[in-house]
Amino acid sequence: PDFLPPETFQALQEQVLTCQLTERSYLPSHKKGGTIAYERLHSLAPKLVAFYQSAELRALCSRIIGETVVPTPIYDQSSCSLLFYEKPNDHIGWHYDYNFYHGRHFTALLSIVNQSTEEDRLSSAKLIIKKNGQDIVIPTSPNSLVLFEGAHICHKVTPLGHQERRILLSMTFCTNPKISLIKNQIRKIKDTAYFGVRALWT
Repeated sequence: PDFLPPETFQALQEQVLTCQLTERSYLPSHKKGGTIAYERLHSLAPKLVAFYQSAELRALCSRIIGETVVPTPIYDQSSCSLLFYEKPNDHIGWHYDYNFYHGRHFTALLSIVNQSTEEDRLSSAKLIIKKNGQDIVIPTSPNSLVLFEGAHICHKVTPLGHQERRILLSMTFCTNPKISLIKNQIRKIKDTAYFGVRALWT
């Protein structure tokens, strides 16, 4: 919680709120939501990209993990992206994050917006993980950072309610960014679920 100094977080939040044109995706019974890919963030929100690529963030994540990590490659549309839950029932079901890289792969989620417009409270969408056979809610109030190894943590986000909004900056890091040709093609196919068929050519 309270990950960034207030003025730094406000600057990132203000830039996020200028980003409007999301790419909506829908996988029946599994996922519904919007995204803005790494490629588009370079022009739409350069402050977010600079934050993701900063030596300070990389060093912090490396200290927490206990191994040196680096940003994943620029051609990976999920390297740095915005996740929008802004329509009723936006969600993502139970899943692991597949690791396409030679090294370990981590996801860092910075909560940008999490609110109900009807009341002064957080949205009903919750990040939940499975641990020791139990479902555990991970708090994601604005300006909180969650860092986890998605290939080993089963997780989901529960459906969003009416008049609610939740936006997260999703960033990925790995200990070795090398990737095989076959896994790179699989990665592109996976990205079509979030960023459309154009992901096949990134």
